[in-house]
Amino acid sequence: MTAINWKEEVQKREAEILADTQRFLQIKSVLTSTEKQEEPFGPGIAQALDFLLNKGKNDGFSVKNVDGYAGHIEAGEGKDLLGILCHVDVVPEGDGWSVDPYGGEIKDGKIFARGAIDDKGPTMAAYYAMKIVKDLGLPLSKRVRMIIGTDEESDWRCVDHYFNHEEMPTMGFAPDADFPIIFAEKGITDVEIRQQPIEGTKGSVQLTSFVSGRRYNMVPDLATAVLEFHSETDIKNKYDQFLKDQSLKGSITEKSGVYTLTLEGVSAHGSVPDKGKNAGLMLLRFLHTLELDEQANQFVGYANAYLVQDALGEKMGLNRKDEVTGDLTINVGIMSYNQEEAGHFGLNIRYPVSAHIDDIIDTIKEKSESYQMTIKHFTDSKPHHVDQKHELIQTLQKVYQEQTNEEPTLISIGGGTYARALEAGVAFGPLFPGREEVAHEKDEYMVIEDLLRATAIYAQAIYELAK
Repeated sequence: MTAINWKEEVQKREAEILADTQRFLQIKSVLTSTEKQEEPFGPGIAQALDFLLNKGKNDGFSVKNVDGYAGHIEAGEGKDLLGILCHVDVVPEGDGWSVDPYGGEIKDGKIFARGAIDDKGPTMAAYYAMKIVKDLGLPLSKRVRMIIGTDEESDWRCVDHYFNHEEMPTMGFAPDADFPIIFAEKGITDVEIRQQPIEGTKGSVQLTSFVSGRRYNMVPDLATAVLEFHSETDIKNKYDQFLKDQSLKGSITEKSGVYTLTLEGVSAHGSVPDKGKNAGLMLLRFLHTLELDEQANQFVGYANAYLVQDALGEKMGLNRKDEVTGDLTINVGIMSYNQEEAGHFGLNIRYPVSAHIDDIIDTIKEKSESYQMTIKHFTDSKPHHVDQKHELIQTLQKVYQEQTNEEPTLISIGGGTYARALEAGVAFGPLFPGREEVAHEKDEYMVIEDLLRATAIYAQAIYELAK
């Protein structure tokens, strides 16, 4: 057989790939409430799933919608099944975009939109990789199935439902992280912590409300606090000085003796909290300098004792580390407070493969008791890694090296991808070494050259793994 020029095959389809990627990105596939059984995560996500499945059907693939929770696009024949695990849902767009977050605008060699790099752009690259293999009529000994999730950014109810009804792949990859190959992922736990209300608390400053954050796995980029003062105050000058000292943006307004404070941070993915500026934690740091009522002081005090300026969990006694996956990290993704219900924290913790979830939860419980804080709920996704000698990794290393002429090193991440849903699954791209990490940030984008390069790499990888 004549050697296949994968890059050339992608170039032939460049205009088509970009046009479909734009259309895909223009669907606002954010989790919303719904009353329709056929769209369990809202109409936008259902529309994005239908878009991809209909495209697959029109291109001659076998497709299936699994109760609106997930779907798949399949080609090839054979007993074994190669899985390519993608997702169509995206996190909320957040604030501060310079372009339409659902416009799919192309400029400066990049395509901009929420989901451009996480995970709609890579999903389209993987789809066209499958299509190229199919168009070329290459013989396969395995079935190749793109499995399309719809709740990856939240609770993974999509893959849970899917694998309760459908076949588990023999092996596979998720195009939802970094190149070269991610063979290990940290464990991920979301922990909901609630404060017990205190009756009749007093203080010279009353914290009426506090709100920051939208998702556990996003660094909050905005925080708002409402305060009432029972005596004269120079709060405006004090807050302005705090913002100046910390090089932060924010505002303070007053109406009828009630002050509203806002603070702007920088959003980032919850797996790398130090890459952002947590607006909620920074505002709580300021509030800790005020003489708050007892209940509010307990809420603010807890944050400053254990969470502010400590993404590694050292204050809480959660610092864990190993050679495979590195340090434990904590993102405080959700913070809220009101006088009636007291406080609430939502923690997103990424822990190394050698750590144990029971130990982590017990430590949080112990530290929280003195602040009248209790764990109300937590979810856990265990750490995941694949032996470096596995056929999957060996093949992907070969493909990556041939396509890029770069060393196919193995790396670990704090992020969680669908690869962990498979016994033999890894994350494979699309972010090339040296590229800026912009997933979950404002003005999220994917470099068009990288989109096309990834498509060629995925096409060869599919063929090598399934031939």
